[in-house]
Amino acid sequence: MDLHRNGTNDSCPSSCGPLTDYCIPDYVLKPDSEPVIVDNAPSCPVVVFINSRSGGQLGSGLIKTYRELLNEAQVFDLSEEAPDKVLHRLYCNFEKLKSNGDLLAIQIQKSLRLIVAGGDGTASWLLGVVSDLKLSHPPPVATVPLGTGNNLPFSFGWGKRNPATDQAAVKSFLGQVKGAREMNIDSWHIIMRMRIPQEGPCDPIAPLDLPHSLHAFHRVSDCDSLNVEGYHTFRGGFWNYFSMGMDAQVSYEFHSERKRNPEKFKNQLTNQSTYAKLGLKQGWFAASLTHPSSRNIAQLAKVKIMKRPGGLWEELKIPRSIRSIICLNLPSFSGGLNPWGTPGTRKVQDRDLTAPYVDDGLIEVVGFRDAWHGLVLLAPNGHGTRLAQAHRIRFEFHKGAAEHTFMRIDGEPWKQPLPKEDDTVVVEISHLRQVAMLANDPCKSKSVNDPSSPSCHGHDDDESNSLEDEDEWEDGRKKFGAAATFKIPDEVDIAHLS
Repeated sequence: MDLHRNGTNDSCPSSCGPLTDYCIPDYVLKPDSEPVIVDNAPSCPVVVFINSRSGGQLGSGLIKTYRELLNEAQVFDLSEEAPDKVLHRLYCNFEKLKSNGDLLAIQIQKSLRLIVAGGDGTASWLLGVVSDLKLSHPPPVATVPLGTGNNLPFSFGWGKRNPATDQAAVKSFLGQVKGAREMNIDSWHIIMRMRIPQEGPCDPIAPLDLPHSLHAFHRVSDCDSLNVEGYHTFRGGFWNYFSMGMDAQVSYEFHSERKRNPEKFKNQLTNQSTYAKLGLKQGWFAASLTHPSSRNIAQLAKVKIMKRPGGLWEELKIPRSIRSIICLNLPSFSGGLNPWGTPGTRKVQDRDLTAPYVDDGLIEVVGFRDAWHGLVLLAPNGHGTRLAQAHRIRFEFHKGAAEHTFMRIDGEPWKQPLPKEDDTVVVEISHLRQVAMLANDPCKSKSVNDPSSPSCHGHDDDESNSLEDEDEWEDGRKKFGAAATFKIPDEVDIAHLS
């Protein structure tokens, strides 16, 4: 294949040696650049997105190292340029070069891989943008753990500890990206609608100034098909989880504190320690004494599920003691814990529960009473209260049950005011589409199509740490800019939300 181009020298630094496997020449990245001579197409071309504000000072250090090893033009600081603009420009240039018969551009587009370094919110932001491109073969994404929880990287074998930033560490990571396999994961659309209150706001309240990576919700425009007169409608989506209740409240306080005193949050260990202290302060470890029962999930909202596409809505019984509910897509929550586990044979037969596959069109719904309940996840086969697996889930808030609640999507929390005068507030989650991730071994996430994925056999008794019978416990600026990814699909009937 002739990949020669006339013009200047290759823009990859000569010192990078074998890293030419990953380098992309300037003229592919920059539409107005002069063509270069390239003897061979890079075997694993990458575009790197790094949130310099993540991981204390690590983000800036990673940017420096990646730019030393690769073409500077293929490494982007997300605090300076949004990924949607970068990828739109890149793919427009791909089409232009391909129309001119450029074989190198064709090869690079075919084998392109993306790397994103940041927290879960940053990774979710990029996944949404990639999904928006609606390409026949979208580039798969590898995630560098650079946040506090790092659930997305951990789910796909990239670890959960913040990485080293030296050249040897970055070269090692690039080698893993080159050898990684692709795995599709489900994405989830979420819509929230409520009647315009007579007084007070109903917009989601961010913990001070949340970064623009938050794609949790945005208000739909007046011309949007989802807009209903007299109502406020928000929509967004997620890849890992949506949670509501006390866990989101603790997360909200953590993000607020970090925004007020950023100098105190310079490394992952300090962040995790502060998170635990705030959990104590907010009463998450003594929720039965400090948490208003009116904010327990069953007292706050009616929950309905649709188990399969096109099925009927049915009410989900939520034990009265549940204070947090998590709708989980990946097997990692709160820094790598798996709230769902692998149901035993009896659960499969009695309740139609399966292992948590990331591409089966089902979301796992798990409940927790308090942080002590969460500690059961540290035990072998431990898990939360398994409530359901569903294709769609709907929360209908009770009239005047509370002034507000706390919600969280992929690590990004907010405080949600609730109107007092009616019960029209609805949050609905539905399956949307899929996107490709890069998986490294050992990978926690499992595909329904992977024969090595866990079965339910051999787990006949996973109940020893579950405390599943809740009856035992009854007595005791771009501020919310959403990726277009999470627009509701045409085939979904949302008439009932009106």
